[in-house]
Amino acid sequence: MRNCINCSTGLQVTRTRCGGCGLSYEGDFALPRLARLDTANYQLAERIILAAGNLKQVAEALEVSYPTLRKRIDGLITELGRLETEDQARGAALLDDVEAGRRSAEEAARLVKEMNGVI
Repeated sequence: MRNCINCSTGLQVTRTRCGGCGLSYEGDFALPRLARLDTANYQLAERIILAAGNLKQVAEALEVSYPTLRKRIDGLITELGRLETEDQARGAALLDDVEAGRRSAEEAARLVKEMNGVI
């Protein structure tokens, strides 16, 4: 589940649990950009990856023309660019929080790594 069933707003991850030992973590977690794509763009990105970037194969699988696929890919690129811009602004805000003493440097570094998909 990616969005609220009541208002459709994107859900925020605040708790994770280890499937091995059961240890739970609660806090503010930042999902990487690919995990924050809307459903259609997430599915498109997955299809492109599974097709090893072969756009002809992707167009055939989606039963669309190449120009239609290119338009969808352009939309995916636009959304990823928007998310990257948001992440840069959030990163700057995190640095401001560290400077003001509202957040530790370690926590800010962890959040930036999570946003960028670095674990």
